[in-house]
Amino acid sequence: MIRVVIAEDQAMVLGALAALLELEGDLNVVAQARDGAEALTLVRRERPDVLLTDIEMPKMTGLELAAETTRTVPGTRVVILTTFARSGYLRRALDAGASGYLLKDAPASELAAALRRVQAGGRAVDPELAAEAWGEPDPLSERERVCLRLAGQGQTSPEIAAELGLSVGTVRNYLSEAIGKLGAGNRVEAARLARERGWL
Repeated sequence: MIRVVIAEDQAMVLGALAALLELEGDLNVVAQARDGAEALTLVRRERPDVLLTDIEMPKMTGLELAAETTRTVPGTRVVILTTFARSGYLRRALDAGASGYLLKDAPASELAAALRRVQAGGRAVDPELAAEAWGEPDPLSERERVCLRLAGQGQTSPEIAAELGLSVGTVRNYLSEAIGKLGAGNRVEAARLARERGWL
C-alpha cells in the first residue's frame, strides 16, 4: 500500500481527492490537512510515502511545506497538485524537492499513476509546463520575494520591516531591487508581474 497525506485548504476539494484516491486499491489516505503547518505535523507523525499538496494554503505554502518535508522527512516524496499552470512555480517546486507537479484539471487516473511513479522513485511533471520551465529564470532572491509578497498584500515598508525583523531601509532596498529586476513601475506592479510568472 502507498500511504498518502493530502494537504488542501478547500474542504470540498480535499474530500473529493481523498475519496478518489481511496478508490484505488493500492492507495491509502492516512491523513488530511487544511493548512501547511498542520500538514507538516501530520507528515512528521505519519511518515507517509507521498505528500500530495496544494501551493496556496494558510500558515505555510505548499512550496515551503515541500522544502521542510524534504529536509526533515526525506523518506516522504512530495507531489504538488495545483491550478497554477506557471513555469515559475514548477521551477520553485522542483528546487524545494518536489518529485511531482500536476494540474488539478488532470484526470484522476493520471493523478493515481503519478503518485505510484513518484513513490517508486520517479518524477511526474505536467509535460507542457516542463517545457516552459527552463525558459525565463526567476530573478528574485528569497528576501526580495518575501518583501514583495507582503507588499503585494498591501503592507507598508515599516509593517514589512516589523514582521521580518529588518530595518525599513533594508526592506526598501529589497523592494527597489525587485522592482528593478522585473522592470516594473512600482511595488504593486512588481508583485503582480511576479505572481503572474509564478515567482511569488
